[in-house]
Amino acid sequence: MADFDYTDDSFEEVEEEKKSFSIDMLDIFSILLLIAAACLGAYFLLVFVNPYTAMNPLSPNTPVPPVIIPSPTNTPLGLNELWTETPTIQPSITPTSRSTFTPIPSTTPLVLFTETFTPEPPTATATPQMPFEANIQQISSTVMHSDTSCNWLGVGGTVEDADKSPILGVVVRIQGSLVGSTVDQTTVAGVSPAYGKSGFEFVLGDAPLPSDNTLYIRLFDQAGLPLSDEVRFSTSGECETNLTLIRFTKVR
Repeated sequence: MADFDYTDDSFEEVEEEKKSFSIDMLDIFSILLLIAAACLGAYFLLVFVNPYTAMNPLSPNTPVPPVIIPSPTNTPLGLNELWTETPTIQPSITPTSRSTFTPIPSTTPLVLFTETFTPEPPTATATPQMPFEANIQQISSTVMHSDTSCNWLGVGGTVEDADKSPILGVVVRIQGSLVGSTVDQTTVAGVSPAYGKSGFEFVLGDAPLPSDNTLYIRLFDQAGLPLSDEVRFSTSGECETNLTLIRFTKVR
């Protein structure tokens, strides 16, 4: 019976072992439950953040990106650049001797500008390569500038087609010397409408000065290519002929 003898101490030890075992199992179960809850919470958080994940069995349909059609915009038309009166032209010009003009002063008083020129001055004949030729006449500046009287010296004229139609935008350049001073001026046909729609003008001084073929005038296109020969002319020291009128006409 010794094997079956149990004391109170023996029962207490068995109960303590059972209690210890029960507490350990409960702790393990709680830990597993907490781990499962954490995993489940992480899963729901993942589905909430990214409902399109592959782990979501009920993921929504993938949204189709909207097609953005650009709206039409009106492009305002801009104006052309302002045309400058004095373009920069640097053609290579070699002065060559041309026909000599001997202007004959006219003492007939003029009241209005007329297209009819006196037949005395010679006509410059253009070379076959140049499409323009010039007619030269000397008149009083008061025809164009009534307030100048004798206090003016200059050159003016027009550029016209064969049918007398004005040609605008042609570059007109005057060069040479006048009483020892170098002259080099450039303008464009159409800036001096007092002479006509294709009028041009050069102011050479504030008093009549005589010269003998020391000045010449020539036409160029916008690219700087010559359109006429170097037309040499003289200026007068008389008040009645202090404006040299040159009309360029296209002959080719």
